[in-house]
Amino acid sequence: MKICIVISDYYKEISKNLLSGTLTELKKNGYKNIKIKYVSGSFEIPNKISSNIKKFDAFIALGCIIKGKTDHYYYISQAVTSGLMNLSIISKKPIGFGILTCNNIKQAKERALVNKKNKGKEVATGIISIIKNL
Repeated sequence: MKICIVISDYYKEISKNLLSGTLTELKKNGYKNIKIKYVSGSFEIPNKISSNIKKFDAFIALGCIIKGKTDHYYYISQAVTSGLMNLSIISKKPIGFGILTCNNIKQAKERALVNKKNKGKEVATGIISIIKNL
């Protein structure tokens, strides 16, 4: 089983923690054939997955979008969510959604804590449950 993690490193500390939680959970469950691909922002994640869709069995998208003072947050969040869902449906491959959409940096940091509630770990758990039933 080949798994690709596509991660936006726009918020480096948050991305690092999400990735740590994801890798820990995957490796704990015996998954070792993992490739990590970086992109600059969450908007680029669907494109990177699309260009690699035939090379991997499953994907995990990691990143963070934080609400600002404009509507940009809503457009990016919707575009990324729709793009990933469409890719998953069309390709019939599981894509775990580990992109935080938060009101502020404090919320994002809380959701990416390594030793507590880590959304990267939760997404890995979800992908594992799907893979086991393929």
